[in-house]
Amino acid sequence: MEDVSDPPFRALCKEQGADVVYTEFISSEGLIRDAAKSTMKLDIYEKERPVGIQIFGANLDSMLKSVEIVEKSNPDIIDINFGCPVKKVVSKGAGAGILKDIDLMVSLTEAMAKRTHLPITVKTRLGWDHDSIKIVEVAERLQDVGCKAISIHGRTRTQMYKGEADWAPIAEVKNNPRMHIPVFGNGDVDSPEKAMDMRDKYGLDGAMIGRASIGNPWFFKQVKHFFKTKKHLPPITLAERVDAAKRHLQMAIAWKGERLGVFETRRHYTNYFRGIPHFKDYRMKMVTSDDADDVFAVFDEVLEIFSDYQFV
Repeated sequence: MEDVSDPPFRALCKEQGADVVYTEFISSEGLIRDAAKSTMKLDIYEKERPVGIQIFGANLDSMLKSVEIVEKSNPDIIDINFGCPVKKVVSKGAGAGILKDIDLMVSLTEAMAKRTHLPITVKTRLGWDHDSIKIVEVAERLQDVGCKAISIHGRTRTQMYKGEADWAPIAEVKNNPRMHIPVFGNGDVDSPEKAMDMRDKYGLDGAMIGRASIGNPWFFKQVKHFFKTKKHLPPITLAERVDAAKRHLQMAIAWKGERLGVFETRRHYTNYFRGIPHFKDYRMKMVTSDDADDVFAVFDEVLEIFSDYQFV
C-alpha cells in the first residue's frame, strides 16, 4: 500500500467505517537517515485513531532506532511488515525476505517489543514458498516473544499476488490452542461475503483490507452493513464518487503539495469510476494531467455527462 494509505486516504476509509488504519510501510533505514519521504509518512492525525505505523527492515540496530523515532509520533500501534513481496525490499532481507530466516524474524520482534511500551504487531505471509510453510509455529513463536496481534496474508512470497489466497493455514493459527492474541486474515477479501466467510467460516478475529479499498473507501461500510443485515447497501452513486475523488485530491494537495498530490492520487481514479462505459477518454485526462484545476474540471464534466449512469 505504498503511496496509497497516506493520511488523505486513511481519513476517507476511517469515515467509512475502518476500525484501525495503518500508515504506508516505512523503511527503518530511511527513518534513521532522516529521509524526507520516510519521515513524512510518520504524519498521523487524531481523527485516525486507533492508527498504527508500519515499519520494515532487517537490521536490528536500525529497527530499534526507528522505534524510538516512531514513538515520537505517538501512534497506537507499531506494526512490523514481514510480508512485502516486492523484490527491492526482499533483496535486502526485509519484508517477506525475512521468511528465509525465522530466527531473525523472532529475535527482531522480541527486541522491538522490549524496546517500546507500544503494542508491537506483525504482518506476514504463510511462508517463503509452499515447501516452507510453518506459519502455525512461526505465529506461536512471535506471540511468545511479545507480539500482540498478527495479520497473515494467505499466500507465500513466491506466489506474490497470483492465484487465490489460502485462508485455511490462517485458521490453523487461530485454532492453535496455545494462541491467545488476535489473528487477522488478509488476501482476496474483496466482497462483504468474503469478509463474512473469514469471520464465520474460518473463525478469524478480523480482516486486513488492502487492494479492495483502493478507490473504494466505502468497502468498510459495506461490510459492516452486510454483517448486520445480510443485505448489500445500495450502490455508491456517481455524485458520492465524484465528491470522494474531489475531497481525496484536495486533502492530498494540502498534505503533500500539488505536484505529488495530483500524481499519487491517480491510482484511485480507475476504481472510483470503475464500470462506467466509454470512460477511457475521461480516465486518461484524470491520470495524465499535472494541473489540479484540470483534474477537478474533469470530475465536474464526468458528473454532468454520466449523470444518468446507475452503478450496480
